[in-house]
Amino acid sequence: MPKSRIRKKADYTPPPSKQATSLKLNNRAWVAPVMLALFLIGLAWIVVFYVTNSSMPVESLGNWNIVVGFGFIAAGFGVSTQWK
Repeated sequence: MPKSRIRKKADYTPPPSKQATSLKLNNRAWVAPVMLALFLIGLAWIVVFYVTNSSMPVESLGNWNIVVGFGFIAAGFGVSTQWK
């Protein structure tokens, strides 16, 4: 009886790595400095408001200066969602 042919399997070649392209597309080095800057601006706004007995940073806003300070902090949290 004749012997059947043995088929040789193709060698496995791994797919090309996507790491090189992902570094170019996901360069988010700006996120951490902007986030920290917004946190610090918001904190400084609120501290200045309390220390100066509501005469600074914007006297005409009155107690709304607190909302402005927390707005900067909230914007910092919004930017932090882009951090990977």
